[in-house]
Amino acid sequence: MRLPASLSPLRYRPFALVWSGAFVSNIGTWMETVAVGIYVTKTTGKAGWAGVIAAAGFLPGAVLGPVGGAIADRYARKRVLILTTFAQLGFAAVLCALALAGMSRPVGVAFLVLGTGCAGALGFPSFQSMMPDLVPEDELVGAIGLSSAQWNLGRVIGPALAGLVIALGGERWGYGMAFAINTVSFLAVVIVVSTLVLPGPQPGPFPSIFASIREGFAFAFAEPGMRTIIVYMTINSLLAAPFIALVSPMAQLVLHEGTFGVSVLVTAQGVGAVLMAVSLGGLARKYSPRRVLAGVLWLLPVALVAYSAAPNLLTAAVCIFVTGGLYIGALSSFMSSAQMRVPAQIRGRVMSVLNVLLGLLYPIGAVVQGRLADSIGQRVVTACAAIIMLVVLAVLSVVQPGLFRRLETPATPDANLSLLPAAT
Repeated sequence: MRLPASLSPLRYRPFALVWSGAFVSNIGTWMETVAVGIYVTKTTGKAGWAGVIAAAGFLPGAVLGPVGGAIADRYARKRVLILTTFAQLGFAAVLCALALAGMSRPVGVAFLVLGTGCAGALGFPSFQSMMPDLVPEDELVGAIGLSSAQWNLGRVIGPALAGLVIALGGERWGYGMAFAINTVSFLAVVIVVSTLVLPGPQPGPFPSIFASIREGFAFAFAEPGMRTIIVYMTINSLLAAPFIALVSPMAQLVLHEGTFGVSVLVTAQGVGAVLMAVSLGGLARKYSPRRVLAGVLWLLPVALVAYSAAPNLLTAAVCIFVTGGLYIGALSSFMSSAQMRVPAQIRGRVMSVLNVLLGLLYPIGAVVQGRLADSIGQRVVTACAAIIMLVVLAVLSVVQPGLFRRLETPATPDANLSLLPAAT
């Protein structure tokens, strides 16, 4: 049976295997994410704690992401991914054991989430960098879109399962079971990745880790298209992305809908993201990646303003459905544009620069917006952040009108490393 164009990357067995394994693992990850969010919000009664947990999970990407990128470019990516996945499994197992024993506390949960984030930060550049080895270049945009789709399918299924497990098991056993499922789900990635046949690491000798990291940053900030991606990803990560971390307090503290409300909002966001991710390849072919990125960036803050003003759960679910689609459209566009512009020799390091932006600015925005939400209200904070984003986009369109057009210039050829600093 011929697959639709939007699903054509799944014709390639290595990509289909990785997609399936990551999907199973992401269901478990989202079960843990939602369970942790419900736990800390219910235990502390503070939206700020949701921001702290988000920071614990994402800040390691800012610190260790470049190291992970350097590792991805010098060691076998398959081995790196297996080892870091086992490390994440270990942290999840400890969290599960503490929850089942009734010994989990918000601070301890935050440290375990931090440990998981560290392992993920070291392994994720290897996962990103092997994507062009799984499909032909003309399928790369679709493959990255489908990767976003499976991540968000996990967002749809995981929260629903988490809500069900917590409701059936109660606060103690329910949290523990959600964490147990996540622990086991990491094995799907280990099993699938172990079957892959991938190109070996680049031949040495290599510069030091810090010199390798410097090369990645130098290329990212020297290449015009990458600079455009960095500018808009900074705006998106700092001002728009924090709505993700604050879904739980929005449902519980603003709309007063409890655990059910959290599951509804996270699921609605995930459905919107899945539909956008599956459609992204077709939209890019029809309108060009530049126009798609510009469109979703302008519409995203408008959707956030509507979400912040939602009077009830149903309206909030509709708004976050749209918001989730627009957000993943922007994020996937950033990543696919970067993948196509970066030489294979430094792909892991340059992609880690984007991970640094997301890992640093998203948790900063989440913590700041969470703290402000405790003081002046989440509706006001979300709306103000969205309005600021609109103003910044408008100013950039006047001051730098050609910024988006840089993405339509030819990508840097694979062999052209002239933008790297001279070897020493």
